[in-house]
Amino acid sequence: MARRPKGRFIDGIVLLDKPTGESSNHVLQRVKRIYNAAKAGHTGALDPLATGMLPICLGEATKFSSHLLDADKRYLVTAKLGERTDTSDSDGEVVQTREVAFSEQQLLNALEHFRGDTMQVPSMYSALKYQGQPLYKYAREGKEVPREARPITVFELNFIKLENDELTLDIHCSKGTYIRTIIDDLGEMLGCGAHVIMLRRTAVAGYPYEKMVTLEQLEALLEQAREQEIAPKELLDPILLPMDTAVADLPEANVHESAAGYLMNGNPVQVAGLPSDTLVRITLGEARQFVGIGQMNDDGLLAPKRLIVLQQPGQD
Repeated sequence: MARRPKGRFIDGIVLLDKPTGESSNHVLQRVKRIYNAAKAGHTGALDPLATGMLPICLGEATKFSSHLLDADKRYLVTAKLGERTDTSDSDGEVVQTREVAFSEQQLLNALEHFRGDTMQVPSMYSALKYQGQPLYKYAREGKEVPREARPITVFELNFIKLENDELTLDIHCSKGTYIRTIIDDLGEMLGCGAHVIMLRRTAVAGYPYEKMVTLEQLEALLEQAREQEIAPKELLDPILLPMDTAVADLPEANVHESAAGYLMNGNPVQVAGLPSDTLVRITLGEARQFVGIGQMNDDGLLAPKRLIVLQQPGQD
């Protein structure tokens, strides 16, 4: 008999404002404990130095975390010019110091180089794997290993300010873009070196910035529930965003209630009006209950790809 997982069955997304100095996995575990959730996962790690938007999926929402991992991101970054570090951020050791001596036009020309579709060689201090091990493990051992350049897209790169050798930029980019690498490459292009001293993720997909909550806010609600002698879920659960917000950009395929049982058993069903090969979010009946994602095939059938487990009454 399968062992029942510890914690409660709770589905949704916490839009966490990650603090600096902590790993994404550490804050994930803290959120999981606060919610007493049986299952949790994040949607793409932020460096310990970084702050900002980190969607944390609870319960069945974890099935769609990869969709957010693939989503566009936006960052506000401040770079220290004149110093290059071994990690391309302020957590590393300074390996080179040079004079900052470039013109405004040289800066504008250099920034233009990073806009649009480019190829980026990932930093050795990244979680990408080489022969089964993360690159940062090799880097900590002083080893350099081959890395293939990967295609990235910078949709927007906006100059914000330059004060006392500190350059601030706003960057809207595709998945897999390493902001530290952009800053390091920019510093080399300007001939002075640079590294990240502040990095804040301001957007993931279409999530609203104002919906973010901090660990301190979550802890305060937990304490408030204890003081009021009420179940913590009464105060914490209203903060959760619906799990289908992770796939809100996908077109909807609404399945008639009469075919719901067939679909939920993993069988393809007929849905009209959607082109073949389209990835869709699936809803059931007039209530439009979200149940997962699927793909249209050449026969006009909707084949389920990832379905949620519907909670039974009383399950919590």
